[in-house]
Amino acid sequence: MLALFIRRPVLSLVISLFITLLGGLALFTLPITQFPDIVPPSVTVTAK
Repeated sequence: MLALFIRRPVLSLVISLFITLLGGLALFTLPITQFPDIVPPSVTVTAK
């Protein structure tokens, strides 16, 4: 497999660009979920 990329460097460049473009496309098309409202923990200390 490695010999294929050594013999054909343009093929490895095209595959790398294709993966990069798919990642960029996914970055803009995937839905963004909002983080839920997180209430910070509170500690109550009582002494008698």
